[in-house]
Amino acid sequence: MFEKILGRSQFYNAFFGLRKPEPGTIFLRQKRVYILPTRHGLAFAVALIVMLIGSINYNLSLGYVLTFLLASMALVAILHTFRNLVHLRITPGRVEPVFAEETAWFELFIENHAGYDRCSISLWHQGKAIQCDLASGRGATVTVAVAAEKRGWLAPERITVDTRFPVGLLRAWSYIQPDMRCLVYPRPDDGRLPLPEPAGGRGEKRVAGGGSDDFAGLRAYQTGDSPRHIDWKAAARAADQSVQRPRGRRVVARLEPASAGAGPRVQAVAPDALGAPGRSGRIALRFAPARYGVGAGHGRATPPRLPAGTRAV
Repeated sequence: MFEKILGRSQFYNAFFGLRKPEPGTIFLRQKRVYILPTRHGLAFAVALIVMLIGSINYNLSLGYVLTFLLASMALVAILHTFRNLVHLRITPGRVEPVFAEETAWFELFIENHAGYDRCSISLWHQGKAIQCDLASGRGATVTVAVAAEKRGWLAPERITVDTRFPVGLLRAWSYIQPDMRCLVYPRPDDGRLPLPEPAGGRGEKRVAGGGSDDFAGLRAYQTGDSPRHIDWKAAARAADQSVQRPRGRRVVARLEPASAGAGPRVQAVAPDALGAPGRSGRIALRFAPARYGVGAGHGRATPPRLPAGTRAV
């Protein structure tokens, strides 16, 4: 309830409320620039008060001169600090798209149309400051870094433009919310695709991989299998011979007719890798001209479809 009351307050919204993005060039008029003393300015004011009390107590004429001289310098510093920031023009620049977990760079062009130089202009965003100096009648380009944590559109938070020129006793600042956003693409996967285990009896082929002698199960005997892989105990109990299946990796493919005019191609796909989120593991291989292409399979081999009038041997 207290937040609702504050949300209706114009004073609260003017200083602490959310601001909408400002399209186009942002002009820092006098109503948008605030000024307050810094810690050094407060210490300087306390020192002036002590000097004034001492001068009154001991009736020191030179003490009055020094105290009021320093006080007049502080008053002049208020004017110079304020005019160092007022009437600046800030124009949003270009923003390049980035990938997630990278840094987006927002360009801001600051123009000084006044007849005097402006020094020590700082732009604060997320606790980091970028400082620049502006010559008379010229401008400067400043880049603001924003961390892109996730994909989508990224807009910078409110940026604070301030200055403490010339003596650092006062701080003048203003808030800007440029209408800028950066397109953040999903982070590309830089890992290698794991290929699944080979399965016998399905036309799958085991490629080179580590741990080829590790026991992974039994399968039916096939012509060309090494005799040292035959499970002789299981063969003595059963009529057929069983072969120990070693651990390895497999690639599954399905034969399909090649499209007309396209070069022959073999595409091998790991079925388990296809199900991994964020990955599309597909490997394309080129080979000698043939009549059939090979397409991605999903866990089983499909025999090729031969032309009419022919048969498989």
